[in-house]
Amino acid sequence: MNLSIVIPLLNEEESLKELHDWIVSVMQSNHFLYEILFIDDGSTDNSWKIISELSTTNPNVKGIRFLKNFGKSQALHAGFKAVKGNVVITMDADLQDNPEEIPELYNLIINDGYDLISGWKKKRYDSVITKNLPSKLFNWAAQKTSGVKLHDFNCGLKAYRKEVVKNIEVSGEMHRYIPVLAKNAGFTKIDEKVVQHQARKYGSTKFGMERFINGFLDLITIWFLSKFGKRPMHLFGALGALMFVIGFGFALYLGIDKLFLNKFGRLITERPQFYISLTAMVMGSQLFLAGFIGEIIVRSKKNETRYSISEELNIN
Repeated sequence: MNLSIVIPLLNEEESLKELHDWIVSVMQSNHFLYEILFIDDGSTDNSWKIISELSTTNPNVKGIRFLKNFGKSQALHAGFKAVKGNVVITMDADLQDNPEEIPELYNLIINDGYDLISGWKKKRYDSVITKNLPSKLFNWAAQKTSGVKLHDFNCGLKAYRKEVVKNIEVSGEMHRYIPVLAKNAGFTKIDEKVVQHQARKYGSTKFGMERFINGFLDLITIWFLSKFGKRPMHLFGALGALMFVIGFGFALYLGIDKLFLNKFGRLITERPQFYISLTAMVMGSQLFLAGFIGEIIVRSKKNETRYSISEELNIN
């Protein structure tokens, strides 16, 4: 199979039929063998009913329905587990991503040998104040922190080699950082392509300003996990040892001063160095223990289910 198109969605009943027909037109004109996998992330409208109807008329349409809203990352995780195509395309269901971009994205993966191509919505039709400026700041911070040189990390339109999606773990709210996850997994041929951004045709956006706050917090998380996720003792142990050495140094100084240099001076408990020493050694011990506990958790943790599926269509 040439292509798997994964579309996570939440309450997008107005756009699904139009998006499906548009994708099918592109697939047929390019003679692709394909599957369209809709992931219904707990919609409360008629989205699942429409997906079910599409699957009866088009056997290439598949669907996964969550019991409730678990988030885009979990939807993508479920989709990535089910895909069969050599190239995987992700796109949003709101018609802001243009299916006409798919053939070129496919060629960049197959013919040019890229592992991942991320869409770059260079010209956007969103609000400048509430979305464009925060997005630029967010992308700048993501570039500097991750080392992945992309202009638009959060673009839903991306193309992946199948091996990429089968070897990364998308959890929490990490869908924004799939290129970083891919890089950390060893896939280095990552680039971007300018894609057309279209104004939302139906409904309203499901995301507010809080997603940028969450995005920056997730950025810190992924930085930490990429650096120390497999070896937390290297961070906490090092910081703990440093703090303990500082505290012990102050304690040693106080002891020598009191015993040999200034026997009749102030009591040790009246000197600020005593409290610095005590605090530093306690913090150092706690940090060291945090690293030790982290190592135990990393070695003993088991995979856990992060979402519940209520129905599936044509998944085998």
